[in-house]
Amino acid sequence: MEIQEAIKVIRALADGVNPETREVLQADSICRNPQAVMALNRALAALVTQQERELKKPASAGQYWSRAEDKQICEELRKGMDFEEIAKTHNRTVPSIIVRLVKLGKIAPNKSGSLFPPQVA
Repeated sequence: MEIQEAIKVIRALADGVNPETREVLQADSICRNPQAVMALNRALAALVTQQERELKKPASAGQYWSRAEDKQICEELRKGMDFEEIAKTHNRTVPSIIVRLVKLGKIAPNKSGSLFPPQVA
């Protein structure tokens, strides 16, 4: 089930409506119980947040890195481009750019082992 479909079903249940028939649920339905309605609304809020996160995700997020892209981000780093700019160019997140550059040995984590702020290797 896609998130949008789940949102539609949970929203209907929280509103006291059968999601398939759009008929009002009976007064003794578990979905009309105040605690159940609160739980459904919390689940609805979580799904909406997840949907928004997915919509904001860069187009290349989660895709494999090509050798050409690896070479390009190394060159962009060498030219002094900042991580935000590199991320936008590649439709990726800043953390994914940093992790990739660490993996390629082009930057190193700071002394505490954190990737932020990174140090150029």
